[in-house]
Amino acid sequence: MSGRETVGPGRVRDVDVLRGFALLGILLVNSQLMAGPYTAFGGGPHASGVDRAAAWAVTATTTLYQLFSFLFGYSFVLQERSAGQPGGGSAGRHLRRTAGLFGLGLLHAVLLYTGDILMTYAVLGLVLYGLRGLGPRAALRVAVCLVAGLAVLLLGYGLLTVAFTQPVTPAQYAPEVARSVAAYRGGFLSVVGAHLRELPSTMGANVLYAPDMLAAFLAGLAAAKAGLVERRGRDRKWLKGVVVRWLPVGLAGGVVTACCANGPLDSRWFLVGHAVSLLTAPALTASYACGLLLLLTGVRPAAARVLAAAGRMALTQYLSQSLVLALVFTGYGFGLYDRVGTAVVLAGCLVLYGAQLALGVWLMGRVRYAPAELVLRTVTLWRRPGSRPSPRRCPSPGADPGPAADEPLRVP
Repeated sequence: MSGRETVGPGRVRDVDVLRGFALLGILLVNSQLMAGPYTAFGGGPHASGVDRAAAWAVTATTTLYQLFSFLFGYSFVLQERSAGQPGGGSAGRHLRRTAGLFGLGLLHAVLLYTGDILMTYAVLGLVLYGLRGLGPRAALRVAVCLVAGLAVLLLGYGLLTVAFTQPVTPAQYAPEVARSVAAYRGGFLSVVGAHLRELPSTMGANVLYAPDMLAAFLAGLAAAKAGLVERRGRDRKWLKGVVVRWLPVGLAGGVVTACCANGPLDSRWFLVGHAVSLLTAPALTASYACGLLLLLTGVRPAAARVLAAAGRMALTQYLSQSLVLALVFTGYGFGLYDRVGTAVVLAGCLVLYGAQLALGVWLMGRVRYAPAELVLRTVTLWRRPGSRPSPRRCPSPGADPGPAADEPLRVP
C-alpha cells in the first residue's frame, strides 16, 4: 500500500481501515449497554471479579467512538471534493443525506437501540456543513474550545455532586432495574415501549455531549483539509512518535475514568470521570489510530484489506450489530437481558466482530454498496445510484461519484 493509496476517486484506503477498526470499540461499548442495566458496570452488586475487571478494562481503554466522529468530519471533506464542487456540495443533496440519516437513526432507536447516535450525527452534520469554510487552524481552535468548555462544565457539576449528594445504593436503583428487565424480556410492543420511554433521556445525553462530537467532526475536517492521513499514514517515524508521546496520557485518563465509573470510587464521581475522558480520550484515540497504521504498514496488508472492507460498509455494520444484540438480549429473540455476565458478553463481541469482518470482505467483493449505504445513497441522490439522472436536470460534475463519496457517517 502506498502512502496515498485510494480506492476509487477521492476515497482513502486508510480512512476505511480506521473505520473498520473502530467498529470493534463501538460494539464493545454498545453491547454492554444492551445486555443489561448493570453489565457496563461489571454486572451489578453480586457480579464476579472477572466481570468487574472486564467492564473496568473496557471503560479504561475504549474511546473509539471519537474516532468515528473524527472520520465523519474527514469523510465530509472527501465527499465535497469528489462531488467536484470546490465551493461546497449541493445544499439540497446534503439536506437529503441528513434527512435519510436521521430517518435511519429514528428507526434504529425505536426498534433496536435507544443509544443511537445517527440522529445526533445528522443534526450536527448540518452544523458541520455551515462551518465547512473554516480553515484547518480555525477548525482546531473551535474544537479545542468546545471540548474545554464541556469538560469544565462536567467537572464543575461533578465536583458539586461529590460534595453535596450521597451515592445511589443498589436498593434505590432496584425498582428501576426490575421495570427495565421486565420490559426488555417482553414481546415486541414491550421492547418498543421501553425504547420510547428511554428515548428522551438518551437524546438529552446526546445533546449534552454534542459539543464533543462536533469538536471531533471539526478535527476530522481540519485533518482532511491538511491531507493528514494521506501525507502521514505511511510515515513510520511520525506514527511512532504519536504513539510514544500520547498513549501514556490517554491510558492515564482512561484509568481515572474507569475508577470513577466502575469503582473503586462511587457513583457520585461519574461526571468527574467523564470530564477527564473528554480531555484525554483524543490522545488515546490518536494513539490507537497511529498504532494500527504503524502495525499494518507493509506488515499486514491482508489485514488492512479486511478492515477496509468493513469500513466501506460501516453504517450497515453498525446497524447489524444492534440487530444481532437485540435478537440476543431482548424479547425479540432469546431474551437474555440481565442474564449474561460482562466477560461473556465481551467474548461474544469478538465472535460477532470476526463474523462482520468476514461479511465485509464477502459483500464488498460482490456489490458496490452495502444495504444501509445503498438506502442512504438513494435518498441523497433521489434516485438509485448508477441510474441516469432526470433529463430535466443538469447534474453537476461528479453527481454520482460512487463509493468515494459515500455517506459521511461511519458511526455511533
